[in-house]
Amino acid sequence: MVPIVVPMKSRERFLATVERRPVDRPACWLGIPDRKALPGLFRHFGVDSLAALKARIGDDVYHFELPYDAPGASAIEMALNFAKDRVISVNEDRNLSLPGIFEDAETEADFEGFDWPDPARHISPDRCRAAVAAAPADMAVMGVLWSSHFQDACAAFGMENAFVKMLTEPNLFRILNRRIVDFYLAANQILYEAAADSMDAVLIGNDFGSQQGLMVSPSILREWVLPETKRLVDQAKSYGLKVVHHSCGSIAGIIPDLIAIGVDAIHPIQALASGMEPEKLKRQFGSQVSFFGGVDAQYLLVQGQPSEVRERVLALRELFPTGLVISPSHEAILADTKSENIEALFAAARA
Repeated sequence: MVPIVVPMKSRERFLATVERRPVDRPACWLGIPDRKALPGLFRHFGVDSLAALKARIGDDVYHFELPYDAPGASAIEMALNFAKDRVISVNEDRNLSLPGIFEDAETEADFEGFDWPDPARHISPDRCRAAVAAAPADMAVMGVLWSSHFQDACAAFGMENAFVKMLTEPNLFRILNRRIVDFYLAANQILYEAAADSMDAVLIGNDFGSQQGLMVSPSILREWVLPETKRLVDQAKSYGLKVVHHSCGSIAGIIPDLIAIGVDAIHPIQALASGMEPEKLKRQFGSQVSFFGGVDAQYLLVQGQPSEVRERVLALRELFPTGLVISPSHEAILADTKSENIEALFAAARA
């Protein structure tokens, strides 16, 4: 496919990339920099805000996280505190290996003792509209909703215990997973009713992969997890939104399943994870789904040189003339990422 030469606006370019239509150049996205990475990025690019940074580098995507405000939970991913005998108030303290509040649960009735939050009490439609309205003109608007029901269920039981329950008490796992998804459906509905008509895409996600493979078998994910993910996908698509599904790690084994439930793009191509080679993914799935990522954030952006980053981006552009939103291979740029490599990434993406 030959890229078109007529210049495109960011929103137009993003949608064409995700839909695998001809583009003037691939869309690109900075991702969600860790707060500790921002000072160095700001110094390097001579800016004082994330918005100014994105404008300076030519980012095509304005992302925002679903506004959520509750005591002890100022982000939607913190809304369900399933840690046992411990209050988790900042994201850095989350740990799926901690004992979960339902580690000893035996029946559905055991789930009733948890203080399930009401999203309507903690999500303001006005704040949702304001978050979307803050998008610069012509940028693609993507809501980061996470809705990480698999990870939440693992936290609720404790990860090792959760994996055991998938085999020994799968119906109990299914019931809790559905209850968690019900919460996210209600939360996301508030955003969609308030502002979906001004949005282009949402990012939802669960980490299914390790560096070497899936954390549980594809058959378990197909039976007990992905049907609930499909409810989230269907809801977003009913509002005309593109759905980007996030999972770190090696997830090639379930990409066909994510395609089957209606996902429009996979985030990210984690460049060094087993089986996630861009060439392989393009060959196997490039006509069925789009991707984000591909620029290694584990080694290349941290220890590599700008010339190496440029070479990698140009190779990705040749492999994916469309169908790949070029970005780091993890959603969070960390503080050890070289700012000059981020500059090289975007310069090559825009070349």
